[in-house]
Amino acid sequence: MLAIRQPFASQNNAGNCMWTKELKIDGMTCPSCAGGIEKKLNALEGVDIKVSYSEGIGNLTVKGKTSLKSLIKQIEGKGYNVTEFDRQPAVTDNKRKATAQNGQQLHVAIIGSGSGAFACALGAVENGAKVTLVESKPIIGGTCVNIGCVPSKIMIRAAHIVHLQKDHPFVGIKKQKPVIDRKQMLIQQQARVDELRGAKYENILDSNPNITLVRGFARFKNTNTLIVDQEHGDFTEITADRFLVATGASSRIPPIPGLAGTPYWTSTEALESEKLPDHLIVIGSSIVALELAQAYLRLGSKVTLLARSSLLFREDPDIGAELHKILETEGMTILTHTQAEAVSYKKGLFSSGNFTIKTTKGQSLRGDHLLIATGRPPNTEGLALDQAGVEISQNGAILVDDHMRTNVEHIYAAGDCTNQPQFVYVAAAAGTRAATNMTGGNAAIDLSTMPTVMFTEPQMATVGMSVAEAHRNKIQTDSRLLSLEHVPRSLANFETRGFVKLVMEEGSRRLIGAQILAPESGEMIQTVVLAIHNQMTIEELAGQLFPYLTMVEAIKLCAQTFSKDVKELSCCAG
Repeated sequence: MLAIRQPFASQNNAGNCMWTKELKIDGMTCPSCAGGIEKKLNALEGVDIKVSYSEGIGNLTVKGKTSLKSLIKQIEGKGYNVTEFDRQPAVTDNKRKATAQNGQQLHVAIIGSGSGAFACALGAVENGAKVTLVESKPIIGGTCVNIGCVPSKIMIRAAHIVHLQKDHPFVGIKKQKPVIDRKQMLIQQQARVDELRGAKYENILDSNPNITLVRGFARFKNTNTLIVDQEHGDFTEITADRFLVATGASSRIPPIPGLAGTPYWTSTEALESEKLPDHLIVIGSSIVALELAQAYLRLGSKVTLLARSSLLFREDPDIGAELHKILETEGMTILTHTQAEAVSYKKGLFSSGNFTIKTTKGQSLRGDHLLIATGRPPNTEGLALDQAGVEISQNGAILVDDHMRTNVEHIYAAGDCTNQPQFVYVAAAAGTRAATNMTGGNAAIDLSTMPTVMFTEPQMATVGMSVAEAHRNKIQTDSRLLSLEHVPRSLANFETRGFVKLVMEEGSRRLIGAQILAPESGEMIQTVVLAIHNQMTIEELAGQLFPYLTMVEAIKLCAQTFSKDVKELSCCAG
């Protein structure tokens, strides 16, 4: 689709009309598509267009009598869909009441109370709607603040401090085995979780009279009505003008013979345990699996990890290979291309008991705790989505477009229960945009420069395309990998494990991707996000001023290696 806005029209000095348009171009598959449109239209007299592949936006300026219709025809001739569309800004006046077709105040019903749900609720209220939140769990706030991002990062940080006490790189500072009180750690962790849930969810709910919370399990009766099953067999019905499903996801439990009925852990139990296992066996190689496995390893547990493929097999292979080496160096046992064939559990008289795992390679592993971290399928079962006609994928994910719309006009979805990436910042952004669209606006989510971060040590952060992804999209690339041993800050820290890898498109020389394995790479990656978003070339990135003795300077250094030998670069990468 080609969305069009006309900011101004004026007369130039020669008396010819000059006008500008903002164009949204649908159908581009790679950055070279944008370059092709630019080349074709800029060859025309009086026409100047700059096209952003990541945004699907073209900024057009025309001097002379060239018509918009003819230019649209030129773009369509290259295989893109073109439609005129007047962009409507999001409604932000909270004094105006969003209205339904019957003239009454718009009513939005939201299933869930996590980040996506709250973002939508606040946005809808700001735009004049009233909101009903339906939550089945005893506490509100969803996964991230309660049993996900927040407690896991607290635990990971604590494990990092423990690791530095017993294994740091500085001579003259005595290393010592730390004394760990896991119960006290957990009390502090939970206190911070409660504090954040209170500040970011409970207090907001209590102070906003336009948001009503209903407790119970919601399911669709039809396209316009929810049935909420409550305690003691009671139920209530909620009729609304718009709906948002934001029910999140839960841990997948694989059908391993013998697993059912054993006291295995999911990530929830792993984060809430008051005791440290002697030997923790982890099944899975996802972000959650690797973060928790390393945390327990650093806290003093023996850890064995089973991965059905290689580590992080969906990412650039350099990341998985390097992280594998690092974790094994720290003492983790990693069994790749290995699956659990059977599980048994024997309860101990004076201990937590023992798990025995038989693997597909014939091994027999024994440990006192077993963590299952094999993915998180969406929580859509029981919602009776079929009663509303809402389409889902084979794994139960609600299918939405970039406006968070389902196939049913007035029903939206956001967060981990959808086919969008399972990250809290994606859920929140989706909820905000859903609110805008529910109340008469037009807001799309752009995932082309969505960063991914994993909080192992070193951290992994990626954005855009890997070399393999680019080649699958028939994009010719050039790439460079810079080891941290060439980064001054890493040398000063005596911590050179990891690398920065940048990928550019040949021809345009635009940056199209990055893969980083480094301490604090989660803080570094946004620099690359903005560079890709603004279609910077490698040379433009390399020419930027970066502060010296920072980790982010590694991005500049890596960009410089596209044209220079890293050994010839000066200390501060000028």
